[in-house]
Amino acid sequence: MVKHVLFVKLKENTPEQCEKVKSLFLSMKDKVPMVRDIAVGIDYLHSERSYDVVLELVVDDREALEAYQVDPYHAGVVKPYIAEVRDGSTIVVDYEF
Repeated sequence: MVKHVLFVKLKENTPEQCEKVKSLFLSMKDKVPMVRDIAVGIDYLHSERSYDVVLELVVDDREALEAYQVDPYHAGVVKPYIAEVRDGSTIVVDYEF
């Protein structure tokens, strides 16, 4: 199994924007076939070091993660929207467990 963790800072850190990003990320559960599990969290601390939204998803293996990256819904809908609303800062960790 592989876990993909993505932290995103948003241009506009409003509750509405965070909820919209959360809903979009969660929509991948039913639309991206290689996603086995998904969790999304919204930061409540709002410190200088904080990122606004975190995505954690699980796929079967490295090949599934590569397929996820080019999946039409993820690459065509989710990624472009996140690129539009993020402030340029993201952190990603991918690891096997």
